[in-house]
Amino acid sequence: MKLKKMLAVGAAVFGFAAVHAHADTELEFWTMNLAPKFNAYFEQAVTKFNAANPGLKAKWVDMNWDQIQPKLVASIAAGNPPALVNFNVPWVHEFAAQGNIVALDEYVGAAKNTYSAGALKDVTVNGKMYAFPWYNSVSIIAYNKDVFNKAGVKSAPKNFDELVSTAQKITKSTKTAAFAPKLDNFEGWFYYAGLPMVQNGKAVFNSPKHVAFVQKFADLYKAGVFPKDVFKMAFEQEIAAYNSGRIAMMTTAPQALKRTETDAKAVYDKTEVAAFPTDAGQRAFGAWLMDFVVPKGFKNPAEAAKLGLFLTGDEQQVLFSKATETTFPSSKKANLDPYFQAGAKSADVVERARAVAAKSMDNARTLTIPPGVLPDAASMNKKLQDEIQNAIEGRKPVKAALDEAAAAWNEKLAK
Repeated sequence: MKLKKMLAVGAAVFGFAAVHAHADTELEFWTMNLAPKFNAYFEQAVTKFNAANPGLKAKWVDMNWDQIQPKLVASIAAGNPPALVNFNVPWVHEFAAQGNIVALDEYVGAAKNTYSAGALKDVTVNGKMYAFPWYNSVSIIAYNKDVFNKAGVKSAPKNFDELVSTAQKITKSTKTAAFAPKLDNFEGWFYYAGLPMVQNGKAVFNSPKHVAFVQKFADLYKAGVFPKDVFKMAFEQEIAAYNSGRIAMMTTAPQALKRTETDAKAVYDKTEVAAFPTDAGQRAFGAWLMDFVVPKGFKNPAEAAKLGLFLTGDEQQVLFSKATETTFPSSKKANLDPYFQAGAKSADVVERARAVAAKSMDNARTLTIPPGVLPDAASMNKKLQDEIQNAIEGRKPVKAALDEAAAAWNEKLAK
């Protein structure tokens, strides 16, 4: 009887130990604002990862973007953070500076080279990689061929100076505004032009090069190359302006052309596309990279990295782009996939635009000042933006406007 009890107890203990020895390691990963539209994509990703990785169990959780940071901070404090969290580039820099996310170099190895150069630069802080680059986008130029022909313009601009001269020629010849650049966050234009904002703790955007660059915009505005309400024009307004013939070029993401096809088929049929030209900064315009980070305190960072590499690998990046129909991969090989490149010679403008944008992705950079550089970012950026608008709309000389903004910045940076 004693022997039977001992055997029973031993079997129970062994069974308990065996179950726990083989318990799956859960890898919960968070995304923002992607459910329920992309449920099917994530369901296949989770199923495929789990099947290929016995002992690991990926679990997808989606939430609103404004819940991500507070929930992550709370989970880190409680000692139970998820394996991966969907971040943007500014958040990567902010949390890396705080020490709240893990440097990934030791976990990614040679796989690091699968990502585009621009994406890697976006997620590198003090020489270390802090995120797995995921989906992105980039601007293209969509232009009305009839307007170009009337103005005697033979081809799309290939650099920023050509964009300026082409725009001037269009407006002079046709009396039509040429384009409506996104001016609501001008710091991005400085980075696009390869011009620094802050150096050695001081604002430097009032240098002669900065003044000359902003002067180009002021001159274009004065000449009617930009619509007078350009500072009020966001994504929707720019599409409407192009569709109605108010502007000859649309500098936006490829998916905007779907609206043109629906709302202004006659304009759509006259539309051609080209890459948005680069400037001295050698950065494609319009990018906003999303990524995955591994929070500090997650107990199995190597396993989290397996999931991060899987979700941002070539196959899954292409599948996610197909699901969204609007985003582009941040891995080099994925952007060469036929889904993007087969449309290069298509009769469909949207497919041609997709191919053009994919070829620009290696230089796609998130054009923004990383968090932590500015002590009072909201008010400082507003001051700069106000003075930029004063300069471009002609209420102040460019040099005076930039000097005033720089002085305000330096007063705060000195504290």
